[in-house]
Amino acid sequence: MDEPTEPKERTDSAAGARQQDPVPPPFRTAVEALRTAKLRPQVEVEPTRPPQRLAPHAYALEATVVDGDQDLADGRLVLLHDPAGHDAWRGTFRLVTLVRAELEPEMAADPLLPEVCWSWLTGALHGRKLAFGEPSGTVTRASSHYFGGLSARPAASQIEIRASWTPREGLGGVPDTAAHLAAWCDLLAQVGGLPPAGPGDASVVTLPQRRGPRPR
Repeated sequence: MDEPTEPKERTDSAAGARQQDPVPPPFRTAVEALRTAKLRPQVEVEPTRPPQRLAPHAYALEATVVDGDQDLADGRLVLLHDPAGHDAWRGTFRLVTLVRAELEPEMAADPLLPEVCWSWLTGALHGRKLAFGEPSGTVTRASSHYFGGLSARPAASQIEIRASWTPREGLGGVPDTAAHLAAWCDLLAQVGGLPPAGPGDASVVTLPQRRGPRPR
């Protein structure tokens, strides 16, 4: 999976030097909350290698939304931490994500699709009553049509959400990363076409069912 996009904020040499810093207690606590969070069973989550140059400290997870033996959507969530703070983040932590799923071509052609998908992200955070700031990102839709020797394949369309936001810090300067992970799983499930696990944000608009799931 491609890495989520987050602007490179420091020189390579500075990043390398800061990577040698000991792990700060707030980051250790935030990561432990991610590791021990209880999530809905349809979302399979596992650690993966984090990006090395976005922040002095980083932790990453990959996830797949599963229904039986079918994969519905996949994504990556990265937790960044800079103890010195970051002007663009307006905090010391940042969450960066990439979420992808296949769609029916007619659904991908909906002119409201980007706005709806962005509302899924913010709605998932609001639905968990999470405090966050500085959200930014892109929603991209792409279509593939096959010709010649591949002409038997049906046209395929994909939605991709790349986003980042600053989780507000609580006691001890630690954000509620477990709740942010749960909200992210809500987003993944919604992109994958699953019903909400609990009460959601009434402002979120639901699109028709997405393309049928991919075999695992």
